[in-house]
Amino acid sequence: MWAFDPLSGEGAKKQVGRFNCIGSKALYTSLDLTTAWLEAQQGFPFKAQPMTIITYDVDCANIVDLNDTNTLSFLGFNSADLACAWEDLATQKQDPPTWQLVKKLQSLGVAGIKCRSFAPGCTEKNQNLVLWEWSDTPPHSIRIIDDFNRLPKSKVSWKKDIRGQ
Repeated sequence: MWAFDPLSGEGAKKQVGRFNCIGSKALYTSLDLTTAWLEAQQGFPFKAQPMTIITYDVDCANIVDLNDTNTLSFLGFNSADLACAWEDLATQKQDPPTWQLVKKLQSLGVAGIKCRSFAPGCTEKNQNLVLWEWSDTPPHSIRIIDDFNRLPKSKVSWKKDIRGQ
């Protein structure tokens, strides 16, 4: 739905995610097409629906690699915290460890993380980049690659879903 504004972070802001609570913008990206596909499908048994895949040119500073167990340990977290059942915890009105980690990282001036995907079918080789700070200029530069202007230009491009939203 946000293909007309793929740098807004609004989709994540309206829905909680592993690395953002409600009301917090985040830009979830994958480092390869296979991971992007698995993230979009989340192991659901339905037939794949149309989706827009966007390529970004990213040049961001202050990114922490959460694949490094020493870094996680230094921050007071571990791999199990990353793999937590964050959605169940959020439903029970508890802050998942991943949200606590994000708060800590943001307080340290971290703009984003590189982290393995926990979508069904993913392994350690499936990597994501999640950003909380980005702009069109350094040190958190991200640019959409759309050389042929194929992305929709407004929300009007999208039909309303069955709920009228």
